Amino acid sequence: MRRTKRLTRVSLTMATALTSLAALSACTDSSSASSPGGKKGTLVLGSTADIQGWDPSNQPGYQGWSGQAVYQTLVDVDVQGRPIPSAAESWELNSDNTGVTFHLRSGMKFSDGTPVDATAVKESLKYAGTHGGQAGRLAKVKVSTPDARTVVASVPEPDPTLMELFGVRLASQKYLAAGNVNKAPVGSGPYTLDQAATTSGSTYTFVKNESYWDSKSFPYKKLVIKVLKNQTAALNALKTGQIDGTLIEQSMYKEAKSSGLKILSMRGATTRLLLTDHKGEKIPALGDLRVRRAMNMVFDKDAMAKDFYQGRATPANQIFRPGTAAYIKDLKDPYPYNVAKAKELMKEAGYEKGFTLTFPVMDGQGLEKLVPVVAQQLGQLNIKVKQQTLSGPSAVEELLSGKYPVPLWPLGNYGNSFQDIKDYVLPDGIWNVMHQSDPTVKKLHDKLLSANGQEAVTIQQEINRYIIDQAWFVPMVYPDGFYAYSSKISVPRSNDPNGLNPVLKDFK
Repeated sequence: MRRTKRLTRVSLTMATALTSLAALSACTDSSSASSPGGKKGTLVLGSTADIQGWDPSNQPGYQGWSGQAVYQTLVDVDVQGRPIPSAAESWELNSDNTGVTFHLRSGMKFSDGTPVDATAVKESLKYAGTHGGQAGRLAKVKVSTPDARTVVASVPEPDPTLMELFGVRLASQKYLAAGNVNKAPVGSGPYTLDQAATTSGSTYTFVKNESYWDSKSFPYKKLVIKVLKNQTAALNALKTGQIDGTLIEQSMYKEAKSSGLKILSMRGATTRLLLTDHKGEKIPALGDLRVRRAMNMVFDKDAMAKDFYQGRATPANQIFRPGTAAYIKDLKDPYPYNVAKAKELMKEAGYEKGFTLTFPVMDGQGLEKLVPVVAQQLGQLNIKVKQQTLSGPSAVEELLSGKYPVPLWPLGNYGNSFQDIKDYVLPDGIWNVMHQSDPTVKKLHDKLLSANGQEAVTIQQEINRYIIDQAWFVPMVYPDGFYAYSSKISVPRSNDPNGLNPVLKDFK
């Protein structure tokens, strides 16, 4: 998470609550599995969140091992977010970044026996253009199929991150046409679902797809995902050999370490409030800049980093990852912790009596303990917080629908900050859930489309300065995430471009 500055020490109540926050991002490393993994036989992963259905357009990146198991993507990405081959073994980009021609591998099949060919890819792109969080962008993509192994895709305007749009999960054309996408997955990934050994909400079992083009990168013959929403239970299961790895909370770090478990730390997220209704269309108060700035000023981020995250986090005053083009080094916090000043701003804006916010929460995302802390701090401005639990196959879609214009979320940051701008700032961004346009952002983005080198860096930082000045976000901290694992498995690194957890191919 991310964001910062401090002032006075926050209350003991907040400090105590912060100490127990779940790790909102995570990553792994391990050795080699025998019990339960046994000689590359079975890999058992604990998941703090249940699977949210099988719709290929709604597979989360965070703990998204089930989607990675059963679905192949058109292109994959490396840890820096750069495209790498998957179903498409090669491609050519237009010089102006308005189109790309993909060349598919031969011989690929979905689990129902139908071919992974150009027609199937076109149908998957079409489906993703009307379903899921990427629908707004993919709806603009035009697709043609000159032959069975060639897919030509184009967009109406130049897009330097065009390739990152095509991480679409591919599914059988027959499966998509049938309309019951949440019954069972029909993909072409490295594993297939073993329905007979699966109990929804508890245990999901997958068997290796030996015909997968890159099967060597997935050494385990069987994958089992056990849903353990209670992280204390998950850690105990790991300590007793029932699972091979799990995300753990900040407060569990010392216990896991003293138990002889291996731990991989990774910092890739910014914990933030996204004030996407900055025009005040649903929540009129948010249309006032003074209110948005006041909300930034009631968080003692130094205290959160020290007490809530036990020192395994740093304060954040911007949403971008350090080291990326948009990140402004040595930026002084524009909204230092100052409750009195925040109250003055609320009074000036005419909202001293506050208003109500509803935070959407999904199980296993580490928000259950964070929400009360955030609610307590916003309560100083008479802002009342309600919590709405989202579950089931439609949870991700509902989260991103705009129904909840102020999500509280620990979002991962890309290695390419232009992608962050697309997802969080532009009106069609996945996490800009109200999709409100802004003339200044549009002008800067239009310039960015044709910029290169230092000019592109300068423009990205201009966008960053603008959204900071307009207080579109309430960044809090950059936390460390932790993945604990048995010495029986090996996860040399995390290749997750968002820095949230290891991806399935990281388990060796």
